[in-house]
Amino acid sequence: MKETKTVSGTPILADSGARAVMHEMMAAFEAFKGANDARLDEIEKKASADVLLEEKVARIDAAVGAAQARLDRVVSEGRRREIGASATVAGAAPSWSARADLSSPSAYADGEVKQAFDGYLKTGASFGLELKAGLSSASNSAGYVVPPETERAIERRLMAGSPMREISTVRTVGSGVFRKPVSTAGVVSGWVAETAGRPETDPATLALLEFPSADLYASPAATQSLLDDAMIDLDEWLAAEVEDAFAAQETQAFVNGDGINKPKGFLSYTTVADATQTWGQIGYVASGAAGAFTATTASSNPTDRLIDLIYTPKAQYRPNGRFVMNRRTVSTVRKFKDVDGNYIWTPPSRVGETASLLGYAVTEIETMPDIAANSLSIAFGDFQRGYLIVDRAGVRVLRDPYSAKPYVLFYTTKRVGGGVQNFDAIKVLKFSAT
Repeated sequence: MKETKTVSGTPILADSGARAVMHEMMAAFEAFKGANDARLDEIEKKASADVLLEEKVARIDAAVGAAQARLDRVVSEGRRREIGASATVAGAAPSWSARADLSSPSAYADGEVKQAFDGYLKTGASFGLELKAGLSSASNSAGYVVPPETERAIERRLMAGSPMREISTVRTVGSGVFRKPVSTAGVVSGWVAETAGRPETDPATLALLEFPSADLYASPAATQSLLDDAMIDLDEWLAAEVEDAFAAQETQAFVNGDGINKPKGFLSYTTVADATQTWGQIGYVASGAAGAFTATTASSNPTDRLIDLIYTPKAQYRPNGRFVMNRRTVSTVRKFKDVDGNYIWTPPSRVGETASLLGYAVTEIETMPDIAANSLSIAFGDFQRGYLIVDRAGVRVLRDPYSAKPYVLFYTTKRVGGGVQNFDAIKVLKFSAT
């Protein structure tokens, strides 16, 4: 039995399977708290925990993480359309015609461009695309521009599969480089008496940020029998095939990319102690120990460093703030308690929600670094205001039936850029003494 709910206009599929996984995770976390409490008690009494107890905590912690991953996957899959029958009648040939005026706006509404593109995927017939629709195979594009329906299907799946796309600002542009002027220092203002003079104030200091887009490609393969199957929606098939490849490459670049023929990741910018940060740099808070949190003592607690990180961004960035880290770092902070003995990590209470840390959402991104000496393993801030992803309009596909016979390859290319647009909105925790 399935139930469809709508949150902010976006349908979220919540079925009994998702609820069962959520309940499983809640039960696993309760077991984890019991085992970890016993471990902490033994450490307090004997200065070390029993090996078997440590292994038990690790096993339950892994079960909590696995349940969280399954819940995220179920919710993500519920947002996608299934790959199934399209509006085409089974067994019927595509109805597009070489005489159709694919350059007219009504052709998109009537589905003629999509039908022509389906014909290209199935048989390689391209005259309708290039001659009538004005969709050319330019020398630097290596393929035909896909219809809007196909492009939206790919973007929709990438939004569900890429955690950075879910939390960042995504903008579609028509040029290869997106330029954005930003104010690094506001306009000076002041108070004056009613009849006093108004001296000229200094203007705002502006900086021009550039976000060039780079080519991201994949080559999914299909058999001719699959392409001939009238029950397959080729838009969704192509989107599903490139989703994992595109999402993995994008996420790696958005976090650690060097900006050379790829987006620039937020961890690739210069990082300095937050008190000395200037525009163009990411501020950090030190964990207090190289490659670790500070040990729990009567006067300090590892949670203190996370609280320091939360209050490092200005107040306007905290309401939409969130933590970003990988699952191994989540496993570490899941064991922490506040001064009152309460666990600071909280599992989601409803389907569609995410786990929280000290009241702020946690986004798990596997390309975040593990905890090590001088690593930047935890980030916090308003990523929607801090990081910008730029999609160059137009996805291109080149059909290749020759390179891997009997399979047909579809060389699919899209252009993506990205980088930090507000250096005050994102802060990181550096695992160092100072």
